[in-house]
Amino acid sequence: MPELLILIKLIVAILFVIGLSILAENVSTKIAGILSGYPSGSAITLFFFGLEVSPDFAAESAVFNMIGLTATLSFVYIYYMASKFFTKFNILLSSLSAILGYFAIVSLLQLIDVNKYIAILIPVTFSFLYIYLFKKIKNVNIQTKAKLNYRILFVRAFFAALIILLITSVPRFVGPNLAGLFSAFPTTLFPLMLIIHFTYSKEHVHTIIKNVPIGMFSLIIYSLVISIVYPLFGIYVGTIISFAAATVYLLIYRKLKSITVNR
Repeated sequence: MPELLILIKLIVAILFVIGLSILAENVSTKIAGILSGYPSGSAITLFFFGLEVSPDFAAESAVFNMIGLTATLSFVYIYYMASKFFTKFNILLSSLSAILGYFAIVSLLQLIDVNKYIAILIPVTFSFLYIYLFKKIKNVNIQTKAKLNYRILFVRAFFAALIILLITSVPRFVGPNLAGLFSAFPTTLFPLMLIIHFTYSKEHVHTIIKNVPIGMFSLIIYSLVISIVYPLFGIYVGTIISFAAATVYLLIYRKLKSITVNR
């Protein structure tokens, strides 16, 4: 059974990272940025929390996952600022800065007395804040895409697979509070950023970063619904309901955006 779970985690991680990277190359880095906020890494983590521990544990972790999204948003902001500042070893130093910033913020978030209202208010506020801070970033699409081969696909999958395995192992060693905060780590977004930055340029990564806060609302909705429905319906039906709620948000956003553009 443990071997089967590891295999499933690897397959799901590979599909998400490869899918988002191909989407960025062939459709739009803007869309990839929005969809990177769609429940992926956190959804996988919370699902396995429910499967390996209990639905109640996953539901409680989902509340802390919501507030942990503040650290995720700060992660991409720190990466953005660091990538603008450093000229040498840009990817490495930007990554280290973002990771250190994430864990520093998670440490501070542990000090907050969290309830569902606070868990919703804080990430929503920070999402709007970063939308404002990123508004001057230009959307830059990839014009000449890299030729894919098995080696490139393997490298793209490796980062997500490794991070997923590490983060979903957390609940064995810590309580639901810290596990929920760590479950918000950008397990698919971070590898996507590395792939695009390494293969193309920081301007393309900045486009993804610019649009992450918009997609983050779908993840806030997802985690909120998880915290309600997992204890009621279990992890399988609860996951379907939560994905449906997150998808409805994106469809509404797309519709409102198209109306605004056509005016």
